[in-house]
Amino acid sequence: MSKSKGKQFSKTLVWMMLIFVVLGLGGFGVSNFGGRVESIGSVGDTEISTDSYARALQRELRARAAATGQNMSLAEAQASGLVDAVRAQEISNAALDNEMHRIGVSVGDDQVAREVMRLDAFKGPDGSFDREAYRYVLSQNGMTETQFETSLRKEAARSLLQTAVVAGLDAPETYVDTLYTYIAERRSVSLIHLTADALDAPVPDPTEDQIKAQYEATPEAYTAPMTRKITYAWLSPEAMADTIEPDEALLRQLYEQHIDEFVQPEKRLVERLVFSSMDEAQTAMDRIEAGEESFDDAVAARGLAIDDIDMGDVSEVQIGGEAGRAVFALTEPGLAGPLMSDLGPAIFRVNAILAKQEIPFEEARERLAPEAVHSRAVRMIADKINDYDDLLAAGATLEDLARETEMQLGQIDYTADSDQGIAAYQDFREAADAAVEGDFPEIKELDDGGIFALRLDREIPPTLRPLEAVQDQVAGDWRQAETARRLADKAEALKARIDGGEEMTALGVDVTSETALSRGGLMPQPLSDAMFRLADIGDSAVVPVGAEVWLIRLDEILPPDADAPGADMLRQNIAAQAGQGLAQDLYAYFAQAVTNAAGLSLDQAAINAVHAQFR
Repeated sequence: MSKSKGKQFSKTLVWMMLIFVVLGLGGFGVSNFGGRVESIGSVGDTEISTDSYARALQRELRARAAATGQNMSLAEAQASGLVDAVRAQEISNAALDNEMHRIGVSVGDDQVAREVMRLDAFKGPDGSFDREAYRYVLSQNGMTETQFETSLRKEAARSLLQTAVVAGLDAPETYVDTLYTYIAERRSVSLIHLTADALDAPVPDPTEDQIKAQYEATPEAYTAPMTRKITYAWLSPEAMADTIEPDEALLRQLYEQHIDEFVQPEKRLVERLVFSSMDEAQTAMDRIEAGEESFDDAVAARGLAIDDIDMGDVSEVQIGGEAGRAVFALTEPGLAGPLMSDLGPAIFRVNAILAKQEIPFEEARERLAPEAVHSRAVRMIADKINDYDDLLAAGATLEDLARETEMQLGQIDYTADSDQGIAAYQDFREAADAAVEGDFPEIKELDDGGIFALRLDREIPPTLRPLEAVQDQVAGDWRQAETARRLADKAEALKARIDGGEEMTALGVDVTSETALSRGGLMPQPLSDAMFRLADIGDSAVVPVGAEVWLIRLDEILPPDADAPGADMLRQNIAAQAGQGLAQDLYAYFAQAVTNAAGLSLDQAAINAVHAQFR
């Protein structure tokens, strides 16, 4: 176990270093805040550098933006606890560095050198370590070799300490058993499903008072989302297409690039049954030819399925050698062999013959023309970007841009749910979300080769729509809610009879049964959740789901199925996750203990100075 955890920490170290190089080496853009403030505090004798804290914070903000597709401001990061978490991690790292220094443990130059040379960011075109690339990457990110290698040495030393603290730590068997039994427990239930058809009479239309009450009770359902009124200028490759004639040379180039699509050799649908020796293959072939067994029987006798021997549609070259020539010598589906294949002696079965296909350039031209036109349009648009940027820089408005260039003017009431037209592009949505009133428009590119520029005209906060504008929606919502209420009343009445001792089958409604269901095995999901909330056999519950209602009764509680596929894997995963959680907790306590022992001091002014760089 300790070796396994050691390997895990080693892999973690490599990935941490790779992320450190690619995302956060020095992207913050300052080295030491003008040489005046170099740390945000210290643990014992070890300082927490402003650069390290800034890089860690920048790295987390970038990671969050990559995960969500939206940039996070410092204020949002502070509100979510991200800033505190980054600072706590930096404090923990400093505490461990201080402890390693106290006990005299470090990592040798050889190991640091090996780690540096393993990182892809420092490799040249041939895949080997490139010292010039190493220097260049570090200089571009505001770090010296000494600074980077010191950071690398500290990370490696921390990994040693982490391994020593948590090595050999496994979750107790009783704990794993308890979790496994809880997660893999199965249940059987009886169900009554009530829909609007189960009501004694249809729900009537709501009165004006009822509509008003529904409107006032659920205003969030009738509130328009925040809307950003945006004006944009857009030029897409499709908009340029009508002005472009396909280039003959480019069409022929595309034809050659896609030649495998237009010129395909004869192929055959082939299965290959491989044997350990030619004698064994010949014996099987003799039995098949004598009618003693079929090819499918020979496949089954070897413990194989048809999928195991299927080669798909292959050419003669793909089969290769004498086997390929023999298979393609067949003029109709049938058997060939035994023949030597790249896997050994084999019998081949041809199931279908696919004729050679050749589409000449003249026929392919019409299919290639749209791609050629699109490629030409993208290049033409790319050539215009600088000119359009210059116009905007000179004071041109989006309206001017639309009048003087090929760009088309448009407007959109943009919300978080907008996904039509130009709002279908992720690049536009990101720009629309980040736009600020008064910003100067700038040309941005779209992933299909198009370009756009936008202007935020004004922002309308979430607004409650007038009742008159949503009256039909409110009425529909009232009917659904009233239907669900009446069905729930009916279900509660049935539940009372069940709880009073009546059999479900005697209630006069349809009853279905489900047996040995695992968590998530009963749909819709609220039913599964309710099933596992029931404590004892015979307990029942009413479960509303939209405008429908279910009555559920627990009939049986079953232990996990030890023979179920994946049961062992589930148990192993639970044990691994539980062990990992314990290791993380233990390590966190250890880091806190060494922090307390060494003493922590923070410089709030320095912390504020770092934060100011993000605003």
